[in-house]
Amino acid sequence: MASLSTSFSPSSAALYEFAMGRRPLAQSMAVLHMAGKSSSGSATFRVVSRNFVSQFPRDPFHWSKRMRSAGMAYAASTAEKTIYEYTVKDIDGKDVSLSKFKGKVMLIVNVASRCGLTTSNYTELSHIYEKYKTQGFEILAFPCNQFGGQEPGSNPDIKQFACTRFKAEFPIFDKVDVNGPSTAPVYQYLKSHAGGFLGDLIKWNFEKFLVDKNGKVVERYPPTTSPFQIEKDIKKLLAA
Repeated sequence: MASLSTSFSPSSAALYEFAMGRRPLAQSMAVLHMAGKSSSGSATFRVVSRNFVSQFPRDPFHWSKRMRSAGMAYAASTAEKTIYEYTVKDIDGKDVSLSKFKGKVMLIVNVASRCGLTTSNYTELSHIYEKYKTQGFEILAFPCNQFGGQEPGSNPDIKQFACTRFKAEFPIFDKVDVNGPSTAPVYQYLKSHAGGFLGDLIKWNFEKFLVDKNGKVVERYPPTTSPFQIEKDIKKLLAA
């Protein structure tokens, strides 16, 4: 049979190699982390296999079994923790234990100052925070410069921008990576609990995670979902 050349995303190719028994999980995870360094997450490479057509359909149970085991192995490192066990740095460099938010509904979002989504998201986030902050609701904003270099400023620059232009009163934290080998531990946790297989990559600025009063990640929203669209879910959790 002639060689078959197929384009995969880095993550898909890594998973295929793992599922076929050609790549150990550790190497597959390294490829996934490297894929996260692409700002768009869409970098591709070529995978050439003489056996792709014959091996994959012939043994689908082998594929699904290895995929499940990979998912369990990836989640194992975070399974024993709760989100309250993480400590992060705020925008001023001070340590903040997330245990201070126990019993509250949290919306966690990676923010940027120069994105096309910035004005609408900051405006709506500030509005929702003002409306529900006295009812046990918190917004946790994590600046990130991994998407188009749209958060290039220093922490003081980011703080001034958010608090002066948009009157943001919700907590803003230290700039972090949300994808790749330097992913902040709290984002490793969030993605492993609401990320699809192997903790799906964050797609762009203003992706959102909704966490209930018990610290459980209950929903994940793409960047294009506006805060106002999430309001009904927030109200439901606050009333629970």
